[in-house]
Amino acid sequence: MNEIIHQAKEKLSPDLLIIILGPTASGKTKLAIELARQTDGEIISADSRQVYRNMDIGTGKDLEEYRGIPYHLINIKNPGDKYNVDLFRQDFFKAYDHIINVQKQPILCGGSGSYIQSVLQYRPYAQIPKDSRLQKELSLLSEKELLTQIHTIGIPPDLQIDFQNHKRLVRALEILLYLQHHPQAPQPPRIVKNYRIFGICPPLEKRRASITQRLHTRLRQGLLDEVKFLIDNGTAQEDLIYYGLEYKYATWYLQGLLTYTEFMEKLNTEIHRYAKRQMTYFRKMEKDGIKIQWL
Repeated sequence: MNEIIHQAKEKLSPDLLIIILGPTASGKTKLAIELARQTDGEIISADSRQVYRNMDIGTGKDLEEYRGIPYHLINIKNPGDKYNVDLFRQDFFKAYDHIINVQKQPILCGGSGSYIQSVLQYRPYAQIPKDSRLQKELSLLSEKELLTQIHTIGIPPDLQIDFQNHKRLVRALEILLYLQHHPQAPQPPRIVKNYRIFGICPPLEKRRASITQRLHTRLRQGLLDEVKFLIDNGTAQEDLIYYGLEYKYATWYLQGLLTYTEFMEKLNTEIHRYAKRQMTYFRKMEKDGIKIQWL
């Protein structure tokens, strides 16, 4: 903590953004709160599910820990709403500008790597809007049909395509079709240039133990009751399954599709896999030129 505060003050400027990232159950929130307390800061959440109201236990909001520290982008959407990177960018910059204007220290904290990267780097093709109707049509095409259309149109030299992933082939073709009708390159979006990133990466065994322990804690806190409350109050079960992890497997358990033992084992395994995917994305960010100081 002292190391982070010292480094932050070394480069302190009115628009400096401090970022705390790491895999699930690594202690990000606790560190960000203490840092905010010592630097007169406010926290912006970079968590794709904490935006939803009444989804508290499963997303690990732990709002009681904030104890007066202002936070942003938590409880701003209703369950059932869809949230994405574009909406996050809009909401992030509103919060960031507000914190700068009131002369506080902005701290971005979370584990959604794509959200964090979206405000730090200009990725031109990522800014091309998504068309859900078109994507649905293209998803019906085979991999071979997608590749034929992609190569017929032609691939820009700076567009990287994952040819082994059907969903990303669909997105690639959507981008190429958009460019056919909009040859003018999209305006570069706003990004944060003055930032410092600190990553928390506990040893693997410690991370695994923390994940399993936290799952048991959340169940004692009433995770299943929370999911039942959401269903009883009108949240579609399909939406809860879409949100994944705790909400997906709890819904399946409540539907009678899993025994309690199966629910526990499958959910615990899936959270471990999710933490691994988070670390993979953070390493990708580093390959993309984003410097992370690992603690």
